[in-house]
Amino acid sequence: MKLRTAGTLAAVTALAFAACNTTPGSSGATGTGGATGKVLKIGTELPMSGAETANGEPTANGVKLAIKQANAQNLVPGYTLDINVQDDAVNGAHDPQQGATNMHTLVADAQVVGVVGPFNSSVAQAEIPISNAGGLLQCSPANTNTGLTYPPDALQYRPNNKDKINYIRVAAPDSIQGPAGADFVYNDLGKKNVYILDDTETFGVGVGNSFSDQFKKDGGNVVKRDSAPKSTTDYTPLFTAAAALNPDAVYFAGTTPTGMGLAIKQARTVPGFENTVFMGPDGVADLGPGGTEGATITVAGQAAANVYGTVAGVHDLPSGSTFNADYQTEFGKAPGAYSAAAYACAQVIIQSLAKAVTGGATDNAAIREAVRDN
Repeated sequence: MKLRTAGTLAAVTALAFAACNTTPGSSGATGTGGATGKVLKIGTELPMSGAETANGEPTANGVKLAIKQANAQNLVPGYTLDINVQDDAVNGAHDPQQGATNMHTLVADAQVVGVVGPFNSSVAQAEIPISNAGGLLQCSPANTNTGLTYPPDALQYRPNNKDKINYIRVAAPDSIQGPAGADFVYNDLGKKNVYILDDTETFGVGVGNSFSDQFKKDGGNVVKRDSAPKSTTDYTPLFTAAAALNPDAVYFAGTTPTGMGLAIKQARTVPGFENTVFMGPDGVADLGPGGTEGATITVAGQAAANVYGTVAGVHDLPSGSTFNADYQTEFGKAPGAYSAAAYACAQVIIQSLAKAVTGGATDNAAIREAVRDN
């Protein structure tokens, strides 16, 4: 894949365009270094198996690296940091109900002081009320549904403690990601007529809506829009019908595990779409290399060539950071699309934890609340 940064959206959030050319529980892979004493944990709640491996594994690795470095530097005096890994993938795809179950598990683990995740917005909708009730900080490296943090929708996700914010994210919302993709297709690629396919899920519908609105605002024409659930096995009838309307671009509003990878593969077999510009959000721009289970390039094969996608989180940390080199050394491969964002989330939790401990918090419940409040 080729990646180019399109612009910084926030201190820890950037948008990029790409063209595609563990087991659950506690992990001992975080190292100890100079850390001593009692154990506290950072949880990860990510899709870690099946077709979601390309998303979850490199994201979790960003957290593991941050924990290992914090232990080596003794950033939380008197404590060793560990990780509690949870997997919300069911039958190879993220599942909100499994995410909710995992969040109950993390809340119940008194040693967990913060959680990095989830990866998918529909999972976040199920989890935030649970972590809010438990006073547990969540930092998502990848959630983009606008309503998760913007009123009035955000208030419905914290019914128990409306005045206590426990969910934060370092990814740009779809109110930014969708329009950025639309501007790129219309202005940079010069395409004026687009067909949109969404996966019926919270993320896909939301980013599809924001893309559509901006594309029309730019002066473009949405020739047709279809919705197809992840249970779909044959997308060719949809593309056959859309081909008659002569779109010069297609926007795949969803994720590879919820069908967009297969849709890309099948679309290229339909007359009229052999060379059409394909575009999608971060759900299809996973940056996973060929052979990685669940990666777009693995699922779609040759059809993944010249598929463009936005990435709503920073991929390269600011100048002076050794993150990319450290990650390569630790894991023997390049970071994923959201490895750096997950690393940043872990740093947020670790810094809050250090402040809580040096500020006098001693028992785990007080430390957890101090981390949330910081």
